Amino acid sequence: MPAQPQIQLAFYGDDFTGSTDALEFACRAGAKAILFIEPPNVSALTRFPGINVIGVAGKTRSLGPDEMEQVLTEAFSQLKQFGPRHIHYKVCSTFDSSPLVGSIGRVMDVGAAVFAGKLIPVLGGTPSLGRYCVFGNLFARMGIGSNGAIYRLDRHPSMTKHPVTPADESDLRLHIQKQTSKRLALIDIVQMQKPITEWDQAIQDEDAVLVDTSEEQQLGKIGDWLDAKANENEPLFSIGSSAVEVALGTVWNKTGDGKVLPEWIEPGKAEPLLVVSGSCSPVTAGQINWSKENGFKEVILNAIAVCDDGVTESIIEAVNSLLKSGKNVVVHTGSKDGANLSSEKLGTALGSIARSAVETCSLKRVVIAGGDTSSYAARAMQIEAVEMIAPLVAGAPLCKAYSQNRAIDGLEVNFKGGQVGAPDYFGVLREGRMMNNE
Repeated sequence: MPAQPQIQLAFYGDDFTGSTDALEFACRAGAKAILFIEPPNVSALTRFPGINVIGVAGKTRSLGPDEMEQVLTEAFSQLKQFGPRHIHYKVCSTFDSSPLVGSIGRVMDVGAAVFAGKLIPVLGGTPSLGRYCVFGNLFARMGIGSNGAIYRLDRHPSMTKHPVTPADESDLRLHIQKQTSKRLALIDIVQMQKPITEWDQAIQDEDAVLVDTSEEQQLGKIGDWLDAKANENEPLFSIGSSAVEVALGTVWNKTGDGKVLPEWIEPGKAEPLLVVSGSCSPVTAGQINWSKENGFKEVILNAIAVCDDGVTESIIEAVNSLLKSGKNVVVHTGSKDGANLSSEKLGTALGSIARSAVETCSLKRVVIAGGDTSSYAARAMQIEAVEMIAPLVAGAPLCKAYSQNRAIDGLEVNFKGGQVGAPDYFGVLREGRMMNNE
């Protein structure tokens, strides 16, 4: 990209793990991207010359609709001031939301108000992460980056049991329309076979349009369609997973707006490794079991006690003692104990444990698992922004942290969503092996 490029994209993620997923795919396309924990001002960008993509790791996935509206109206307005060609609200690839928590419908309402009521594209699938949208219905693989079976969303063994937003509807139009009065059209896989100039024939007077995505190669065509709808005076607002970054990345590289694709340096081993997990996913539970069978020491938090009373010194001392003795450690709340408790309190507790460990034990790398709790954990760790270092598992890059806290500044951090990874995920992060560098 040019030395002083226009901001091509600004995205706002509904949690930290999902935001690093979007960060990864923007960087894979050759963009210089920085992910902030709060919407930046102009002076904050001066630290990162040549930036093409701005990301904000939000926490709206765990908020009610009214609070979401307040947060997003301000955030979208601030991001709009940078003049990006595209603004993307990044959701979990399984569209985790409900009318009461993390409402994507309310996001659509706010986006329509801030961005002049233009048609809002919604990208349904992310094939690289095992998410496939066909005739509006979403299918998801069990475990991103694994060889798990693929299920329709409303029959998915994990997503149907999500502790906050269990999946009970696979048709994304019906799912979102439970959360808003706005209507969604559908560009299905049949319509997608036509030239993009004919795609809008599927749209009548709807407010938004869901786009099927079942194959990676479709994203190039979708990217052309998205970019054709953008203009220099008003950014195009879209909703979806990191498929938006993949689609736009194909455009940047065709038009010359993208750099030569990066050559990542393998980060190598990091021991002792600390993992803190607030995830209730059976995928993460399997990864914790693998870690215990492969030399990690386990510290189990009483989630109810932590929410009531905070983290005790005895817990912090136990974790730090294990790390000082060279042991890899996984701290977790249990696959069920954290269900239906405060994401803010659990995430803050986990982040406090991690921050103390880094300050006391001089750790090189920390893994934070759990979408709902990750944003609060990052804030408790005093992280202000992150930059991608290397792709280890698709959808969860290894990053470098920026912080006013000298112990945290420069720390290698990895944010893992509940559905991400094969059973040996924490082993991959310990070894620093790049598995997805294509």
